[in-house]
Amino acid sequence: MATYKIALMGGDGTGPEVLAEGVKVMNAAAQRFGFKTETADFDYGGERYMRTGEVLPPNAADELRKFDAIYLGAIGHPDVKPGILEKGILLKLRFELDQYINLRPVKLLPGVETPLKDKGPEHIDFVVVRENTQDIYTGMGGLMHEGTPNEVATQTAVYTRFGVDRALRYAFECARKRNKNKTLTLCGKTNVLTYVYGLWERAFHEMGEKEFPDIKREYAHVDATTMWFVKNPEWFDVLVTGNLFGDIITDLGAMIQGGMGIAAGGNINPEGVSMFEPIGGSAPKYTGMNVINPMAAILAGQMMLDHLGETEAAAAIEKGVVDLLTSGRLKGLSVKEIKESGLSTSKIGDIVAENVAKG
Repeated sequence: MATYKIALMGGDGTGPEVLAEGVKVMNAAAQRFGFKTETADFDYGGERYMRTGEVLPPNAADELRKFDAIYLGAIGHPDVKPGILEKGILLKLRFELDQYINLRPVKLLPGVETPLKDKGPEHIDFVVVRENTQDIYTGMGGLMHEGTPNEVATQTAVYTRFGVDRALRYAFECARKRNKNKTLTLCGKTNVLTYVYGLWERAFHEMGEKEFPDIKREYAHVDATTMWFVKNPEWFDVLVTGNLFGDIITDLGAMIQGGMGIAAGGNINPEGVSMFEPIGGSAPKYTGMNVINPMAAILAGQMMLDHLGETEAAAAIEKGVVDLLTSGRLKGLSVKEIKESGLSTSKIGDIVAENVAKG
């Protein structure tokens, strides 16, 4: 019987609440499909930072490398200046654990409303592969003459051929594995960012011709991509893009799949430890009220099990979520609609776990 060691990071606000429901559903899947999980809690987040003055202990990455995966609730505390926790925990771990892929499925599930007119689950089902450790997020740059009329701010986008190639290879392999339309779209800005996305485009076609001749290659500027996400999302199968563009277009992707409350993502190191999380924030004003929607956290757990090779368990979790979404018991995914449905954070977790257990 396989045993997986999972590091749990509840984080801030409602993060621990939604993570608890994800773990509940994960355990139901483990019992049904014959594997075990061993979990350990890590208190990284705003409360710890305010108590100790330390965002992460020096050995945090080394400790997390001992696990098969990291399962995250949410990071973001109202009493901590924006950027401190996000950069000090999320970005730091992505870099130190070399989680060089951000994987974002954009999938409209049955029973979820999309703001797009005349679009349904058959139209919205694609994956964005975002390079996750380079670009403008490397922190290269600075300020000069700060606070004066002559102030200058620079932040430099940096890419290496190595970093581009490994992101592209992951995306090509994803398109091959999905076996949907076998199409990979490079999202860039070659008409203006000629150096950076010129590199991406050359590498894209060279790798495609040599290693992935079975995968159709397409290209779209990032601004056109945002238009087509709204007008014709059915055109896409797998997209690959840089860190900044990926950060932006995946939030649009979350909206067309029904909102942040249903969107999950993974920070992937295919050769190391990966971290899975709901895309939405920590929603601190609802902390402790048992009213927040845990669906995204549950689906992050589904992604995590799929990544670990438990594909049947992952499929069962998605089905368990869809069974609730289509049951008529849930009026919507917002706090107001969950209350009106007579449900709660923990009750939603209970229902999905029961669905998974019974099949």
